[in-house]
This record gives sequence, structure tokens and C-alpha cells, in this order.
Amino acid sequence: MMSSSINKGKETAQGSSRSSTIPSSANMDHSNQNPPALSRYESQKRRDWNTFGQYLRNHRPPVALSQCSSNNVLEFLRYLDQFGKTKVHLQRCIFFGQPDPQGPCTCPLKQAWGSLDALIGRLRAAYEENGGSPETNPFASGAIKVYLKEVRDSQAKARGIPYKKKKKKRNPIKGSEEGSSNFAMQ
Repeated sequence: MMSSSINKGKETAQGSSRSSTIPSSANMDHSNQNPPALSRYESQKRRDWNTFGQYLRNHRPPVALSQCSSNNVLEFLRYLDQFGKTKVHLQRCIFFGQPDPQGPCTCPLKQAWGSLDALIGRLRAAYEENGGSPETNPFASGAIKVYLKEVRDSQAKARGIPYKKKKKKRNPIKGSEEGSSNFAMQ
């Protein structure tokens, strides 16, 4: 029995060496038949879109995509919390507001704000790519923006790390182009 598995391994190795002797023009023709590999972002967007579609089909009663509203999206985001990995301390927890808690607690795990924000961005794009109108996009509604802001703020408080919006850096050289050109001439 062991020798048969060894022989199979040899056949596989020989088979792979045979495929490497195929002329490169044949390989190029074959690669043109397959669609190009999707980027990580595109793959994740497709996976998220399919997951959301499955969620709507499993909803009781099922919801057609054309009837989907921001309330369905909010339900979906809350549903995803059960699969979260981010500990969000409750106000009554002794570790509430501490960035590095000293021990375990029974506070719930939730989806991290950054993950939800990225998910909504991908779903917003997928909705429009799949024929949805930007004006009716449930992922771009004000209710979703408010929900994400509340999640961000509550998670920041629970961890004791205030969220501060990063300011765009200004390029000091850009405003003084004349000065830099004079400097280069000297």
C-alpha cells in the first residue's frame, strides 16, 4: 500500500514536469481563456455582496434587493456583531475606559468599527456596480453614517482611547514654489 502512494507521488511529479515543457505560446492562449484574478478588494467586495444577498434571502420574510432599506442594512450590521472579535467593555465593567485591561471580563465581542466602515464602503460600491442607483443606495443613507459614528464613539470610550480625526497635512513647499526655484538656481 505504501509503494502505491509513492508511485502516485512520482506520477504527479512527472506529470508536473511534463506540463512545464509545454510551449509558452500555449500557456498564454490558455491564460487568456481564464478571467484575470480579482484583486483582494474586488474579491472581498464580491464575498460581502454575496453574504448580504444571502442575508436578505434568509430574512423572514425574504427581502428583495430592490426593496432593501437602510433598516435592513442596520439589522445586517447588528447581526454581524455575533461574529465579532473586538472586546467592547460595557459601562458597568471594571475595565471600561482602560486601553489595556489587566484581566478577562464577560463583556461582549463585537465587530470593530473599522471593519464595519470598510464593509459599508465595499457594499456601497457593489450596490451601484450591480445596477443600483446612487440616490437609492441604502448603504449610503444618513442612518448608516449615524450608526457607524455611534459605534466608533462607543468603542473609543470603552477602550479609553478618544477618536481624533486625522488632519490632512499641508505641503509647505507647494505654497512657495517661487522660493524653491530660486534656491535651485543659486
